[in-house]
Amino acid sequence: MIKQTIILLTLFTLLLPNSLSSRSDKPESAQLILKNAVSLAQSSQKNVLLLFHATWCGWCKRLETALEDPEIKALIYKNYIVVMLDVEERGEKIQTHENPGGQDMKAEYGGKNAGLPFLVFLNGKGERIATSNVMPREQNIGYPGTKEEISAFITLLKKTAPHLTRKQCSVVQKYFEQHAPQ
Repeated sequence: MIKQTIILLTLFTLLLPNSLSSRSDKPESAQLILKNAVSLAQSSQKNVLLLFHATWCGWCKRLETALEDPEIKALIYKNYIVVMLDVEERGEKIQTHENPGGQDMKAEYGGKNAGLPFLVFLNGKGERIATSNVMPREQNIGYPGTKEEISAFITLLKKTAPHLTRKQCSVVQKYFEQHAPQ
């Protein structure tokens, strides 16, 4: 009995790495991620907040940190299904991090020439409500760090999260004002 157990454990140990290495580490396609998010948004009566970002993007990391702040996260996730798509990567990270089709999707939503982070707001049917290209000359907000960018971001939230109260918008505005670049 012990001999059989040892043989089985040895076989399992030898075969496990092979089965793991044949697994694809490639990120999911942007289309599949978006399809799942829209389905979830529709069933939960929320909108989709689609965030295009990259691993090298400092402004993206700042926005992601904001979205993970407990108070901000509670407000955002109550109103949106948040989806992050990795685009514009460099070198080997194109294969390991970038969501296939993400760059094309960013362009389809008006972000071809927009910097990162780039935001798209969709309803539960997958229809575009707004993008972060709301600054003068349709420039992208990116990370809301100036008074004008913060104001534009709050306007986007009011437009795309109808259940967000004035007080909750003030909480978000205060966060970005306190975390504005110096």
